[in-house]
Amino acid sequence: MLKQLHIQNLAIIDTLDLDFDQGMTVLTGETGAGKSILIDALGLILGDRGDSSIVRQGCEKSEIVAIFNIFGLEKLKSLLEHQSISIEENEIIIRRIIGRDGRSRAYINSSTVTIMLLREVGEFLIEIHGQHAHQSLMKRTVQRTLLDFHASHSDLLDSVYKSYQTWKTITQQLAETSNDAGSHSSTIDLLQYQVRELEELNLVADEYNELEAEYKRLSNVTQLIKVSTNVLDILSDNDASSESSLRRGIHELNELQNSDPITKNFIESLDNVSIQLGDTINEIRHYFDKLEDNPERLNEVDNRLNILQNMARKHHIHARELPHHLSQLQDKLEQLISSSDSVEKLIEQQRNANENYNNAAEQLHNSRVKASKTMAKEITRQLKQLGMPEGKFIVDVTKQDSQQPSEEGQDQIDFLVSLNPGSPPNPIRKVASGGELSRISLAIQMISREAKITPSLIFDEVDAGIGGKTADIVGNLLKNLAEQQQVLCVTHLPQVASRGDNHFQVSKYSKDKLTYTNVNVLDNKSRVDEIARMLGGMRISKKTLEHAKEMLGLEETVN
Repeated sequence: MLKQLHIQNLAIIDTLDLDFDQGMTVLTGETGAGKSILIDALGLILGDRGDSSIVRQGCEKSEIVAIFNIFGLEKLKSLLEHQSISIEENEIIIRRIIGRDGRSRAYINSSTVTIMLLREVGEFLIEIHGQHAHQSLMKRTVQRTLLDFHASHSDLLDSVYKSYQTWKTITQQLAETSNDAGSHSSTIDLLQYQVRELEELNLVADEYNELEAEYKRLSNVTQLIKVSTNVLDILSDNDASSESSLRRGIHELNELQNSDPITKNFIESLDNVSIQLGDTINEIRHYFDKLEDNPERLNEVDNRLNILQNMARKHHIHARELPHHLSQLQDKLEQLISSSDSVEKLIEQQRNANENYNNAAEQLHNSRVKASKTMAKEITRQLKQLGMPEGKFIVDVTKQDSQQPSEEGQDQIDFLVSLNPGSPPNPIRKVASGGELSRISLAIQMISREAKITPSLIFDEVDAGIGGKTADIVGNLLKNLAEQQQVLCVTHLPQVASRGDNHFQVSKYSKDKLTYTNVNVLDNKSRVDEIARMLGGMRISKKTLEHAKEMLGLEETVN
């Protein structure tokens, strides 16, 4: 709610500081005293456009500061936190400065903000009823919210919201999967070709390394045979070979065993060497036996290596990586083909989700239509009590069949009103009279007051063109509304002013050829005088004072 308002150098206001309380606060005073300037100041706080014409004569800038308690306004807190605006003790300070040069600056808790953000924040704080821009009741989204609150069908709203979220999730998955499938359709064809081409090679793990070793062996077979023959000759094929020399050494040492036992160790070592040497000679002989000059096999190996190398170049990898690369391509192809199958499944899921949503939205629509009749009837009854005997209020619920699912359902809600016989109903935003618009807003607020769309309501011109019994009704309705929300009312009617919990009197005076606006907080005695002035004009009689006292419910005798 609004707690404090500071105005400096705005139109005919020099400096003004006001404290506001809960309940109903009335602002009274002579025409032209400056009551509308207070509303204009709050409008600037809420993001109205300001220009240099509002700056007080002789001053360089106008400044308006408002302090709000935002306890319970969690969506507003989330918005401010998202903008990195800190909040302390559930209070925010909004400051607006407009210079003589026409330039405007706005701040929330010392953080510079745009006028657009200021307007967005203002929608959470104050609603001004009258011929003014800050009426959320003009918005279809708010009208839908009020109808839903009146209908008390939170279970249907929850069902529509959940079915919408399910539909949305599936639709997003379908879009992503379809995009992938569409963009990869050519990739699938390419992968199928590449996989088929590689599979035709009958690749074997480590084949390239083995072929490469075989190619080297076959290419150098002549030299390998020659060297193997020489090595065998050195090791075993003549009396001077290593094998023969080793046997002779062992024989010599055997004759020394009796002379020196330590020679036994030498014999054991040489025996081991002899065994290893024999095994090695056998392996070399086996290797030698397999060696042959085979030009045909060499040509086969060479061709196979060329094939593998050419295929590897196409894929920009080494030939030895071909088997692993084939496995990767097969996995990728399988995933893409699987995603194509997923599209069909998601399409079916989306169809089911859309059907569930339509069923939930239809139930919500029927409930809204039913609630719209009772809501319209109640508001129409209020309009007749508020001095509009021919007024007729209509809550129009139109189903948008072609509209895609939304979390609020598929209905367009419009508040329509007809104030004169034969006049077609029009949206309430097209009502010409500020007084009529204020009373229509009051009627709507009374029916929906527990919804508490905004914590503070301002009614300007709500009493225009009414009096007598209707004025009493307006005053009582505002008083009742103030039990739920903070209400500020600019009024010329004593029947309305007397219902206030707090009373500000706005007046103006001249000094040194300049005009000033002054605002006084009235006590009980001052209120009696002000109500009497509103009742009797400039000449106030004792009877008028007693009437004023009676209207205020005061028992003390007026002196």
